[in-house]
Amino acid sequence: MALDTEPIGSIPRPRYLLDGLAGGVGEAALAELRDRALRETVKLFTETGSPVITDGEQTKPSFLTYPVDGLATLSPDGPVVPFADGHTRQLPALTAGPFRYQVFAERYYRAAAAVSSVPVKQAVIAPSALSLLYPAGGIDGYPREAFLDDLTDQAEQDIRRCLDAGAASVQLDFTEGRLSLKLDPSGGLLRSFVDINNRVLDRFTGEERARIGVHTCPGGDQDSVHSLDVDYAGLLPSLFALRAGRVYLQLASEPDRRRVLGIVRDHARADQRIFVGVTDPIDPVVETPGQVRDRVLEAAEFIPPDRLGTCDDCGFSPFADDTSTSRDTAFAKIRARVEGTALAAEVLGT
Repeated sequence: MALDTEPIGSIPRPRYLLDGLAGGVGEAALAELRDRALRETVKLFTETGSPVITDGEQTKPSFLTYPVDGLATLSPDGPVVPFADGHTRQLPALTAGPFRYQVFAERYYRAAAAVSSVPVKQAVIAPSALSLLYPAGGIDGYPREAFLDDLTDQAEQDIRRCLDAGAASVQLDFTEGRLSLKLDPSGGLLRSFVDINNRVLDRFTGEERARIGVHTCPGGDQDSVHSLDVDYAGLLPSLFALRAGRVYLQLASEPDRRRVLGIVRDHARADQRIFVGVTDPIDPVVETPGQVRDRVLEAAEFIPPDRLGTCDDCGFSPFADDTSTSRDTAFAKIRARVEGTALAAEVLGT
């Protein structure tokens, strides 16, 4: 039995798609560009030998805002997320209820599965991230609890539609987890995020939750991060309280991996499969299969091999306009992950 290895999500978009997204082409032409990019990405992904792939998020506006793309009741002045290099990303803000997804991730899964010869996993945004769209000052006639009820219903649909359509797994992107401790060192915001996510996860059976995972990282974007300076020790105990069967951890870029792995060993539940990051999308240097192998063997000192898998630290281009990493580099890193994980499996005898 080989060690499981999975990607996290996004792949940098080809230049022709970025040019089309910038404007100057009609909707029909843009749809053709998106389809071309999806097919090429699936082909290149499959050629890496990855046993599970994603759609590379080629047709998502971003990993974060795809459900609300086109929602009329949004203003552009939501929370601002600062990154270490000084650039920012700004979320929209909800101005009225009810809250409804405009797009469900099932659409992306079905498009990729239709042109893929290998299993496809689907990333969805965690409901905790979308909870940030509700303004601190509230909305007249639409109390926060009503919003959370709607958000829970919509997030459940987003996950369930992907599972029912046949996704190999569904991954909740939870990059806001570590950031929450920067915004609120008391941990109150993190606890609320865990509660919101578990509110959704509790609607699924144990068998279904075994196919649902949660991914955490310090928010890679444009070769920078928003919360790598936050101690993982503050996040991980709460992360493992999420009632998901899979946990995808950024680890390759962590300065003290063994310390983090010790925390994982002490707090992960026995029913959770742990995928450790062995490639760093922000580092332009492509890891060798030997380096990946050694990182896996290090992790196996703390996590039983039958519960251990590997992944990339995060997506390679979570926002469509992020061109800091090339497609060639992304696929080279994925290939190294796949080959290095196989080398480690041989050593471990799995």
